[in-house]
Amino acid sequence: MIFIVGDLGSIVLSISFTRRLQLERYLGKTEGGREQVQPRKRPLGHWRGEERRGGVVSGLGKGVTASSIGLLLKSCGLRVTSIKIDPYLNTDAGTMSPFEHGEVFVLDDGGEVDLDLGNYERFLDIKLTRDNNITTGKIYQSVLEKERKGEYLGKTVQVVPHITDAIQEWIERAAMIPVDGNEGPADVCVIELGGTIGDIESMPFIEALGQFSYRVGPGNFCLVHVSLVPVLNVVGEQKTKPTQHSVRGLRGLGLTPNILACRSTKALDDNVKEKLSQFCHVPAENVVTLYDVPNIWHIPLLLRDQKAHEAILKGLNLLGTAMEPDLTEWTARTKIYDMLQDPVKIAMVGKYVELKDSYLSVLKALLHASVHHRKKLVVEWVEASHLEDITAEEDPETSKAAWNHLKGADGILVPGGFGDRGVQGKILAAKYARESNVPFLGICLGMQIAVIEYARSVLGLHNANSAEFDPKTPNPCVIFMPEGSKTHMGGTMRLGSRRTYLKDPDCKSAKLYGDTTFVDERHRHRYEVNPDMIAELEAAGMSFVGRDESGRRMEIVELPSHPFFIGVQFHPEFKSRPGKPSALFSGLIAASCGQLDSLLNKSNHVGKAVGSGMSNGKAYYKAHQNGNHSNGLNGSLNGAHKTLEKPDPRRRGFGIEVTVHLGSSVCKDFGSSPYLSNEKCLAVSVCLPFEQLKDLNNTKAIMLAV
Repeated sequence: MIFIVGDLGSIVLSISFTRRLQLERYLGKTEGGREQVQPRKRPLGHWRGEERRGGVVSGLGKGVTASSIGLLLKSCGLRVTSIKIDPYLNTDAGTMSPFEHGEVFVLDDGGEVDLDLGNYERFLDIKLTRDNNITTGKIYQSVLEKERKGEYLGKTVQVVPHITDAIQEWIERAAMIPVDGNEGPADVCVIELGGTIGDIESMPFIEALGQFSYRVGPGNFCLVHVSLVPVLNVVGEQKTKPTQHSVRGLRGLGLTPNILACRSTKALDDNVKEKLSQFCHVPAENVVTLYDVPNIWHIPLLLRDQKAHEAILKGLNLLGTAMEPDLTEWTARTKIYDMLQDPVKIAMVGKYVELKDSYLSVLKALLHASVHHRKKLVVEWVEASHLEDITAEEDPETSKAAWNHLKGADGILVPGGFGDRGVQGKILAAKYARESNVPFLGICLGMQIAVIEYARSVLGLHNANSAEFDPKTPNPCVIFMPEGSKTHMGGTMRLGSRRTYLKDPDCKSAKLYGDTTFVDERHRHRYEVNPDMIAELEAAGMSFVGRDESGRRMEIVELPSHPFFIGVQFHPEFKSRPGKPSALFSGLIAASCGQLDSLLNKSNHVGKAVGSGMSNGKAYYKAHQNGNHSNGLNGSLNGAHKTLEKPDPRRRGFGIEVTVHLGSSVCKDFGSSPYLSNEKCLAVSVCLPFEQLKDLNNTKAIMLAV
């Protein structure tokens, strides 16, 4: 287990003895521990995260560091999972204001969690659960429930041992949950402890981790301490005292760091590393620098170049079993990102624009899509209330600047939100996009305001509104969901992954998702479009192309007469990944830079032969015995599923069906084949004789079978 604590914070790595034996056998070790054959390289599909903790200051980037460590270990052939510990008393992040804590990230199981879990999922391409986010509220709640049931047999319930034991039990239970689509526990668990050393609310977790490290013993626990090494502008000297003091405080609490990850504006000088090594009792080779880089995709490469993986693997006794890190695909994508010049401007119209982390997943989804289309993303932040008439009267300059940003953008995005502040400005933004034929994507509330605007402007219902903003409106376009609660806020919304059925195969959304019949996306809302108004809205030209299984809950709306005007009730940004952008965000970027027709044609073509599980651009094979074909293959873009209407006659009699995933790096490796293009990433499902599986380079035979 890797535990990450930041300035006064850490990351822990741990690996179970059983998993170690399984790993050694898999990679070719003999029972005596001597290597008999070279480790076999297995497909590197998903990156796993790590754990970190803040030191003397917070906001050092522990989440990104943890994610990068996980990615690096995954590239070494290890299966990795992640846990984030938040010491606050809230049960989860669901009731927190975005200004207070940044965005609330939503998981497949409906868990409302810290945004760092979004970093873990994006870097590692995994699906975490609500149990992967531990809070003080959850721990105390579980202990008090046991006390009420009498499970402590009359004992006095105390922080030590009951709270600390509950923390350790939770960590061990969560670490065993598969998150990469494979069975069995991960090889390594990366745990990030939020906050800084010395925080009162963190003390039970520090004590629990100290007990845990003693119990599992050396070789199963590795502590990474993330600390600040500031550079004073006056003298330009890198100062080590903050790190020295934070390590001293950490050791005083019973934890000794194995690795120091030092945040600084530039790489640490050798003499600074030696000084930190001497005063913090950490080997000089275990002192790594996390200096400022153009984008966070460089962090895993920084760690690799400084041999951080070797220090971690050595601390976990895995140095002889893991492979050398393979970050070829990640490196290529990072270089593309750095070299982008042609801009695409997207106006982000929201109410929390003062804190960019409030829309972190939306920003990342836009970035993934823009890199995919080889465009440099430029986000024009527009405070929604600045577009309203009252601002034009009170502050004309601010209003003019906001409208100039909106009108100068290539595309407009209205993200989700709660409350009525800025709603009128969002409605005006949707109206401008509709009337000016500017590409528009509305998410959650963004979809709802698009419907309200259409009802007001096209249907002539000038008092149309949402019941959230005007409970007495005579024309409620958006209503409170029947199953929701009006008395309890936390965990009472429609949350998690839900299925949306696309009724029109010719709509833009279906084509973007790869000619799919349904998609699974994550939700977080308590209001929905009024189903009683659908007939009237569709008669006026609005098309609700996506609905839930009942057919009465609206999920996707489009304007067929508009170049690109889509609203969705779900949050597609939560499933976007580097190298695998969200279908709808990809559509928005493509429409904003004049590439939509090409994308729709490509999606339509690739969607007819897509498979599941593209793994960071690598190629791997998934066999199905007895020649049975899958009826739920994933689409070419995130969240999509392709239903095969009938078996392909070419597959009959072969006995094994193979799902082949071909990424850009594979296309480069197999560049001699006339059936592959270096510019395309394909995922195809075919059926081949077993003999052809032995030669992974037999690309021509595979493509001919398709």
